[in-house]
Amino acid sequence: MKKTDPRLWMWSDAIDMLNRAERMHRQMFQPASRADAVSPRRHAPCWEPPVDMIETERELIVLAALPGVDPERISVAIQNGTLAISGERVLPAELNRATIHRMELPQGRFERQLVLPPGRYEVAHPRVVNGCLAIVLRKV
Repeated sequence: MKKTDPRLWMWSDAIDMLNRAERMHRQMFQPASRADAVSPRRHAPCWEPPVDMIETERELIVLAALPGVDPERISVAIQNGTLAISGERVLPAELNRATIHRMELPQGRFERQLVLPPGRYEVAHPRVVNGCLAIVLRKV
């Protein structure tokens, strides 16, 4: 095959894109030291879930990707104009004896701090929907 063969450069570009996607995935879920955190476990290492924040006329909606996290292990608080989402993803007990071939979902403590748009908010009703924590902040 010639060097100008489109199959070669297309394959090379596809491999480069896959490598970039893998690096972005690792960066998204890399552990972070939260020395500035609001929680009592201020210096514990943690990972940060990706979030979406959407504003409507009456509320702010925050979606945090937390698949496999027990809702009882999630804490939500607003302090000084910042929304703090924290908790822990715990491995199921049956995995203690399992052979793990691939593990991409981060485990352990997580925390995410989001500076809210100016205004006053109250947490209306956080709930887990399709693996995401949906937090509705009512404007007051």
